[in-house]
Amino acid sequence: MRLLKPLGSEVTVHIEAPVAEVWALVSDVTRIGEFSPETFEARWTRGSTGPEVGASFAGHVKRNGIGPTYWAPCTVTKYVEGELFEFSVGTGSITLNNWGYRLAAAGAGTDVTEYFRLQPDLHMRLYWLLLGPLRGRTNDRGMRTTLERMKKVLEA
Repeated sequence: MRLLKPLGSEVTVHIEAPVAEVWALVSDVTRIGEFSPETFEARWTRGSTGPEVGASFAGHVKRNGIGPTYWAPCTVTKYVEGELFEFSVGTGSITLNNWGYRLAAAGAGTDVTEYFRLQPDLHMRLYWLLLGPLRGRTNDRGMRTTLERMKKVLEA
């Protein structure tokens, strides 16, 4: 029996577009504002100009789509072109959570999975215990919305 709930979730959507086209979209953080219900813009920071491990960017977030609004510092932590794009949210010394995209060719299209996971420290475990069900549902809806909006653009 599992005593602790996973500190995250994921959503997968099939997109009828080649992996390269899906990859170009999910790894371009400057376009996230077109798709996400919470992050309405993002820009590369600290001299970064594109996705690679260690690149920095900031996402402008409107929490739950209603506020508060804030800039979230992010760092690319995993980058395997055409397969995996992951980034941490937080400062250099404190990571709050990780978000990412996994891609896999499926027929003539691509299965794209968006996921998030919280850091497994005590603070985040307590947060997830108290607010996890509500925030998890919000994140699942947001990930599905993001991927469905990407699908609409890529399949047009």
